[in-house]
Amino acid sequence: MKAPMIYELSHPEKIIPGKKYPALFVMHGIGSNEKNMISLVNGLEESFYIFSVRGHLSQPPGFAYFTIEGYGKPHRDVFDEAILKLKSFIDYACEEYPLDQSQIYLMGFSQGAIVSMTLGLTLGDKIKGIIALSGYIPAFVKEEYPIHTGHNLEAFISHGEFDQVLPFDWGKENAEFFKKLGIPVTFKAYPEPHTVSEENYCDFHKWLKNNLNN
Repeated sequence: MKAPMIYELSHPEKIIPGKKYPALFVMHGIGSNEKNMISLVNGLEESFYIFSVRGHLSQPPGFAYFTIEGYGKPHRDVFDEAILKLKSFIDYACEEYPLDQSQIYLMGFSQGAIVSMTLGLTLGDKIKGIIALSGYIPAFVKEEYPIHTGHNLEAFISHGEFDQVLPFDWGKENAEFFKKLGIPVTFKAYPEPHTVSEENYCDFHKWLKNNLNN
């Protein structure tokens, strides 16, 4: 079966026949690519199958998952297509690789955080955890998408207090939206711009490992 999207894969060095492994799907920011996210997940390949997924749209110097019509407003049809493509890719990975489908995680930065949260809000019990770094939830997702979060979803949401691209308040709103749905949320704020600091890196690695073992 041909993969619906381009991706980089890393996994435990020794694969045990018949064993199912947790999976982490990683999505990059606008103008970036699947290789640029690898440094954020270094070491996690000892526990996970990690799929770093390239956006299907060209956005020099890299790629994107969707285009925007205004500040915080993705083009709806382009965004819908991206979500369908990413759903299809997750299904593809679950069919092609030995994944434990009760331990599927999504992680993203900026655009990648936006699509990760949207997928987590709509894929029900398929998703166990979300790591959303500096993103937002589009208004039409909150208002018009079918929200189905399943029973075991948890989220790690972080945002820079001095984010010059996506306002810090949007990060707080993300956390509040998930909390109102009854989803356990760890929200972290950092005195940083639109980036992932060393402290943020350490915090979400710790959260992910703890959640995996619960």
